[in-house]
Amino acid sequence: MIRVNDRLELAWHEGTTVRDVLDQCGFTYPLLVVSINGSVVTKEAYDRASVADGDEIRVLHLMAGG
Repeated sequence: MIRVNDRLELAWHEGTTVRDVLDQCGFTYPLLVVSINGSVVTKEAYDRASVADGDEIRVLHLMAGG
């Protein structure tokens, strides 16, 4: 099981990547900050960063305002 933002739980499968998690959760906003167990994952690594069973994923939307 993978936990996302302390509220969503996804089934884990061998080979799951950050991109898979974002797709399953419906995150489409272009400016995201993603971390796995507190370690930030760069956008360039989403397709190759693997997610292990039991990982805690945090996804934040970056916003600016004034």
